[in-house]
Amino acid sequence: MIEEVEQAVRLEEVDRRLISLTQEIAELPKHITRIEQQLIGHLKKLEADKAALGANQRERKQKELDVLAANQKISKLRDQMMSAKTNEQYKAFQHEIEFCEGEIRKADDRTLELMTASEPLTAAVKAAEVALADEKKQVEAEKAAARERSSADQQAMATAKAQRAELAATLPPQLLANFERLRKKFPKGPIVTDATKGQCSACHMKLRPQYFEDLKRSTKVMNCESCGRILRYAPATDQQALYDGGTRVSMS
Repeated sequence: MIEEVEQAVRLEEVDRRLISLTQEIAELPKHITRIEQQLIGHLKKLEADKAALGANQRERKQKELDVLAANQKISKLRDQMMSAKTNEQYKAFQHEIEFCEGEIRKADDRTLELMTASEPLTAAVKAAEVALADEKKQVEAEKAAARERSSADQQAMATAKAQRAELAATLPPQLLANFERLRKKFPKGPIVTDATKGQCSACHMKLRPQYFEDLKRSTKVMNCESCGRILRYAPATDQQALYDGGTRVSMS
């Protein structure tokens, strides 16, 4: 493989590194936003459970007060029954006492319902408080790690950009212009494609026999006649593929 193509290969490797670093730098803030939003969602759920538990406890307290008031009223009504002068008055007191007793039963039933409902709420609040304490620590740790990673990526990107500038300066202007054109045309790559087996490994078009022979002997950069990518003839790479886990495969 001629030196100019080797340089183009290295340039493309640096470009891939730059793309990877750019994507990672862009993704880190998004990751932080996602975990922060998740934490906010869990906090809102905890606050809702706390509010529901508080409302439950207030209603239970009110029912206790209602039962107390109803019992006090019943006591007074029974005292008044003793002084009833007519059967109608006695029955009226009795009817009102029965009504109060009915209200007490309703309050007791509702209190039981509230107690039953409060048990899972109490458990959920306690579990969420413990989980959120751990989650907050984890979020802060991930944010710190993301800041460190972003700083390291920025430094790596600066180094890669410097490497790219050095490599680009070593390429002939015409080849560099062709490389940059291909980079825009194929942003996901590859730009330099292997043709050791007689076909372009990117577009999979078979090279004309004479063109392939010219590529083998050429000291100039050649491009795929189909897709235009820079062709790479590297029989040493093909020989390396003959090894599988250190065992040489027969070519016969």
